[in-house]
Amino acid sequence: MDGTLVDTEPLWIAAEKELVASYGGVWGDDMAHQLVGNSLIVSGQIIRDNSPVTLSTEEIVDYLLERVIAGMRRHVPWRPGAAELLKHLVAEGIPNALVTMSYESFAGVLIDAVPEGTFTVVVTGDKVSKGKPDPEAYTTAVAALGVPASECVAIEDSIPGVRAAVSAGVPTIAVPHVTAVPEIDGATRVDTLVGLTPGRLRAVVQRG
Repeated sequence: MDGTLVDTEPLWIAAEKELVASYGGVWGDDMAHQLVGNSLIVSGQIIRDNSPVTLSTEEIVDYLLERVIAGMRRHVPWRPGAAELLKHLVAEGIPNALVTMSYESFAGVLIDAVPEGTFTVVVTGDKVSKGKPDPEAYTTAVAALGVPASECVAIEDSIPGVRAAVSAGVPTIAVPHVTAVPEIDGATRVDTLVGLTPGRLRAVVQRG
């Protein structure tokens, strides 16, 4: 979700900087980028370990979520081509799974903003025992969709996300956003979702 469908990273980074500054610290973009794609608990622990913040990891997650959810409710910052691709997929009757390390409370903001039935399956970070890059979220989504992993296509923007999808056996398209994604076996990089249709998604992963 974050960074692939919607550009929420500026919201997360602003919330992180606000939190660390409230404890007299400074949170640079280099540290913020280390959090991209990780589970929220892992991100909270990184903040605890590298700043003056004394909140528990759970309290850090709650703080960040509250501010990012408020930002998303004001405006859904779609990534280029993402909303259009979702509409094409739904129109062709292709089921979509939202696989995100964000929590259900945050994913719900996006789900409420799209037509009912856009996502057949939703797997969030608070519903799995291991976050990305562990494949659990993707294996859970594939099982819920009821199709072989090889017949799915994952779209991710971060290294942990790409590794999770690939490890689950899902052909993957990497669309780097905030952080660079190196060449990873099982994944094909593209610059943007603009102009991608269901047929072109298939062609991209077959080419890769």
